[in-house]
Amino acid sequence: MKTLAALLLFAAATPAHADEATEKAAILKVVADMEAAWNRSDFTGYMAGFWNPGVIFVSGGKIQDGWQGTLDHYVRDYGGSPERRGTVHFYDISIDILAPDAALLISHYNLARPERSQEGVNTRLFRKIGGRWVIAMNHVSSYDPAAAAK
Repeated sequence: MKTLAALLLFAAATPAHADEATEKAAILKVVADMEAAWNRSDFTGYMAGFWNPGVIFVSGGKIQDGWQGTLDHYVRDYGGSPERRGTVHFYDISIDILAPDAALLISHYNLARPERSQEGVNTRLFRKIGGRWVIAMNHVSSYDPAAAAK
């Protein structure tokens, strides 16, 4: 009887674990697509990972003005040339599924540029809206690795 109960418990838990793995993989794909878009200078493609128009974006002690304000910030501060944009890489990614439509992602990132490279941490609240995962809230804490080394 104990074996049967254990098997039933395992069977009941396995689909949830499989679903969680599927959801985490979908979120990781959003992040990978964003990274690839940034690295080819496609800021609109990068912004496809954010909830439009309702994303809350916090960086440098400021709250950006929604989706469009965040796009404008990227174009203004990182657009114009590959050197200015740099190459971004997200790593040490941790995802916690909070609910069927909510997940918390914390990761490190590196933005390599000839001048003013950045290292930092992203805290991202993902929401599943219209069947797809998007970033509803993004908080960036960054620093200049050259300044930190001094």
